[in-house]
Amino acid sequence: MALKTEDLKAQGLNQDQINYVMAEYGKELNPLKTDRDNLRSQLNQAQATLKSFEGVDIAQLRNKVSRLETELRNKDAAYQKKMADRDFDDLLNSIVTGSKARNTKAVIAQLDLEALKSSKNQERDIQKAVEAVKKESDYLFESDKKIPRMVSTTGGPNPNVEDKNTQANEALRSLFGKE
Repeated sequence: MALKTEDLKAQGLNQDQINYVMAEYGKELNPLKTDRDNLRSQLNQAQATLKSFEGVDIAQLRNKVSRLETELRNKDAAYQKKMADRDFDDLLNSIVTGSKARNTKAVIAQLDLEALKSSKNQERDIQKAVEAVKKESDYLFESDKKIPRMVSTTGGPNPNVEDKNTQANEALRSLFGKE
């Protein structure tokens, strides 16, 4: 039921009273109209959204989502494996290099890499394995022992001879043991 100005005049109200009643009536009615309009627009949006989903196969979407989730898990696992392999290789190379290996690849070839990768304490086990290789094949590593210098004196040119040819001949004779 709508409240009309003519109905209020017919009831014998003056213009100030009619204005007051209409203002109060508007205070109650306007929020209700706004709510009604908002609900109508929400209903229209929901109906439009539902129409966009007509003809969509939900089972197919679920399968696609499941497949994509599986692919994502596989990619994450591959990435984690790649990172673990990189970390293992870095650790392995640093330990082998620190052990003064002459040829890093040759030392690594002597190690059981799969067993070392699956180890709980990789660093300790790699060090033990490198030490075992060092005991077996010490030629792959630089030695801490000093190499003895084998130097003997040679008879040089006789400083008493002034001619260069004569000095050279004397030096050669002393080298070959013919004096």
